[in-house]
Amino acid sequence: MNSLFGRIAAGPVARWSLFIDLLLMIGALALASLLTSSHPVISSMVSCGSAALLIWLVTAMSLRHYDPWASDRAAFDDGAMTSVLVLAVTTALAIADLVMKMPGLPNLGIFLLIWWPSAIAMRFTVFRTYSPRSGPIDEVLVVGVGPMGRATAEDLRKKGRYSVIGFVRYAQERTPEQLKGKVMGQAKDLETVLRAIPVAEVYLASNNLAHGEEMQAAINVCERLGVPFAMPASLFRLSRARPLASHAANQGYIHYQMVGSKPTQMAFKRAFDILSSGLALWVLTPMLLGVALLIKLTSRGPVLFRQTRVGLHGRPFRMLKFRTMRVDAEAMKAELMKQNEMDGPVFKMKKDPRITAVGRVLRKFSIDELPQLVNVLRGDMSVVGPRPPVPQEVAKYDTWQRRRLSVRPGLTCIWQVSGRNEISFEQWMYMDLQYIDNWSFSKDIELILKTFPIVLTGRGAS
Repeated sequence: MNSLFGRIAAGPVARWSLFIDLLLMIGALALASLLTSSHPVISSMVSCGSAALLIWLVTAMSLRHYDPWASDRAAFDDGAMTSVLVLAVTTALAIADLVMKMPGLPNLGIFLLIWWPSAIAMRFTVFRTYSPRSGPIDEVLVVGVGPMGRATAEDLRKKGRYSVIGFVRYAQERTPEQLKGKVMGQAKDLETVLRAIPVAEVYLASNNLAHGEEMQAAINVCERLGVPFAMPASLFRLSRARPLASHAANQGYIHYQMVGSKPTQMAFKRAFDILSSGLALWVLTPMLLGVALLIKLTSRGPVLFRQTRVGLHGRPFRMLKFRTMRVDAEAMKAELMKQNEMDGPVFKMKKDPRITAVGRVLRKFSIDELPQLVNVLRGDMSVVGPRPPVPQEVAKYDTWQRRRLSVRPGLTCIWQVSGRNEISFEQWMYMDLQYIDNWSFSKDIELILKTFPIVLTGRGAS
């Protein structure tokens, strides 16, 4: 039991949060039962409570609700995630009530009215307040090992949010003995370093008088790869003075990115991701269970296929899909590479012998992708964005193609509504960059509306 709770909630604060959440849920059920009937049926309450506990535990583990880093989610994300869990339990109980007609069940409207605000209040007052971070959540690279580079790294570490994974030194700099961090090469090696290690941002710690040419070369590399970077806001280091416009500089640096800054639209995008994926999982639950049963009955192996994919800024994550291939599919891939029908590093073939009979139908109508709604809810993916590649493909990318990793990957994008496997790899990459360069929330909605008829007809899939 301890190992089970350890998997769901790691650390004392997370476990206490889980325990109180479950206690609140049972308390809300009991109170709703008393308010519904003066003589509640004990057996129905026990069955109802047990089912609610099980659903909460399974859903919370699937969404990594109690992971240590979850306290660093945006407040809206956290509130929405808690709401999804509450509604999942309430919906399951409503379906059970409708099917089994158990006597003495509590009024679920009253239950929801009591429990929902309690669960959200618990999340914000306890877990988000007292949960320690599992560690810094943004990994950055500092270019420069001189006084400015060392001071920059120290300032970033004090913030707590940042992890300085290492340094790249300018050609004429000597590495000081007191440097706290690994030197990964010279500025001329920056592209090699960024291709090998996921980095959220690069700090160029110098000025154009000392290292102008190398800083310009580093800027060019960051722009080609789509990696955000920051440059000193002043030629001089300031201790107390601040710019008149508070937003003009952060940590003494001006920050640049290759994606247009649209904070309001980005907030709408994340809100839409959470609400739409949560609603879709809720509505599609019967179909998802049916597909899972069909896969289990027709072929050997697990229902879900978990594969490492490359996400935002090159960070790996585990993407979920319904299994559509034989269990030995990865081992067979090397033998089939000569029959690849796509150019570039991507492998696709229309009559892939590894695909099962059920899998072929699931792929044609993109049903195998539906478990990725969990990835969207977790924040690994978005509803709209470039498809997440596998690490082996990314390793073969040309420099300009890596810029597609500068945004969160998605379920659908321009490629999906333009022919999918009928399009060459290079055209695919250009389409993704076109999406990044011209992104807006309204264009996301437009792509989603175009995706539905493509999925329903199975056009371009294999």
